[in-house]
Amino acid sequence: MSHPVAHHAKTGSPAPPRSNAVVGVLAFAGIVVSLMQTLVIPIVPELPRYLDASPSNAAWAITATLLAAAVATPVVGRLGDMFGKRRMLLFSVVLLVSGPVVCALSDSLVPMIVGRTLQGLAAAVVPLGISIMRDVLPAERLAGSTALMSASLGVGGALGLPAAAFIADHYDWHMLFWISAALGVVALAFLVLIVPESKVRTGDSFDLLGSLGLSAALVSLLLAVSKGGDWGWTSGTTLGLFAAAVLVFLLWGRYELRTAQPLVDLRTTARRQVLFTNLASVALGFSMFAMSLVLPQVLQLPERTGYGLGKSMLAVGLILAPQGLVMMAMSAVSAALTKAKGPKVTLMIGAVVVAAGYGLSIALMSEVWHIVLVACVIGGGVGFAYGAMPALIMGAVPASETAAANSLNTLMRSMGTSFASALAGVILAQMTTGFGGHALPSENGFKTVMALGAGAALLAFFLASFLPRGQAAAAAPAGPAEAPAEPAEISGARS
Repeated sequence: MSHPVAHHAKTGSPAPPRSNAVVGVLAFAGIVVSLMQTLVIPIVPELPRYLDASPSNAAWAITATLLAAAVATPVVGRLGDMFGKRRMLLFSVVLLVSGPVVCALSDSLVPMIVGRTLQGLAAAVVPLGISIMRDVLPAERLAGSTALMSASLGVGGALGLPAAAFIADHYDWHMLFWISAALGVVALAFLVLIVPESKVRTGDSFDLLGSLGLSAALVSLLLAVSKGGDWGWTSGTTLGLFAAAVLVFLLWGRYELRTAQPLVDLRTTARRQVLFTNLASVALGFSMFAMSLVLPQVLQLPERTGYGLGKSMLAVGLILAPQGLVMMAMSAVSAALTKAKGPKVTLMIGAVVVAAGYGLSIALMSEVWHIVLVACVIGGGVGFAYGAMPALIMGAVPASETAAANSLNTLMRSMGTSFASALAGVILAQMTTGFGGHALPSENGFKTVMALGAGAALLAFFLASFLPRGQAAAAAPAGPAEAPAEPAEISGARS
């Protein structure tokens, strides 16, 4: 298989980028992406009434975002490597703005699904931002900046919930989407003004067949995982989708290994450092989402259940908000530890902290301060672990594949959260208790899910132990510090 040569595109900004401003704007864009997903949470139970649709049909407004994100993340990442990461980042943010506008103008199911799909197609913003940082920032700024960008998804999710609950309580539900669109416009303006285009590009042609194959496999798998509970895990539709996913993945993998310019370089992905980082990402994605499924429910269930705390959605958001601040703070500590000991150590410590937080939850879930403590410990561990992942990925892939590799790693985290949602749904549906004539998840059901979260974190620790020893620092940035390009490379560059 031939390896692409990194070409260097001309940029319109001859001056070195202002590092602090670039980092701040990219992190803000990542937070906005996360806010987009969080702002819809308070109205999910009411969507069937708002859209005049059945609950199963209204759920497609959530499922569509998941499927669109899975398809878009690896494809847009690869296009970023080929045609410019900033260009694809701006395109993604335009979709991020368009989606909420469509939702804000809708009062029926179909336009809502269209709008939510557009939002999902913007999911590559964070991996593209991390990849731009590698190319344009000084080497000494890279670890801390990418750790902050990686943690931005969790930060936005934690801070967005109380804001969303307040808006949903006091204003028409359409306002949630208008505010989302406004934030997207602000992010787009800052990105246009401040973030430079990366000079590192690959001269490949786009692997259309590979992108279609991967999209078909991912949609089949995630559709079965996300809708299996509604359709029945042993139904013909669910089992057929799982079988189709396995078959298409096998055919796709064979094709990718034989094509000269694949969408995903499976040989690079199979390198020990990339492979085990991605596997650990799946486990940590599962672990992080287990908390997100349990703690809000425990806080909201009536006190008369004996284990619920009877809080409003707004109170839930405020109680869980400190988790996001801790995650942001720990991203800086993660970067410092990565510089001193290497990203493998940082990832392993983060996984242990997450497992410890889940261990605390088994005994401490009866008071509000218990929930705050558990959420902050888990959030701190996630900030540690997520901050190390970009360094591990970028330390093992060539600069011309940075966006594609980071996008694949982001996809692995998302798949972990999807698996967590499906498995937790099964457990909480089976382990119930009667209350007021209704079946509610039992306390033991919640503890079982939290125990699974601890197990997933320990699995991530085990997988991380297989990573190569030593400090896998990211490759030198391809921006100001890069050596001059050869004449042949300059002649092939895209402007």
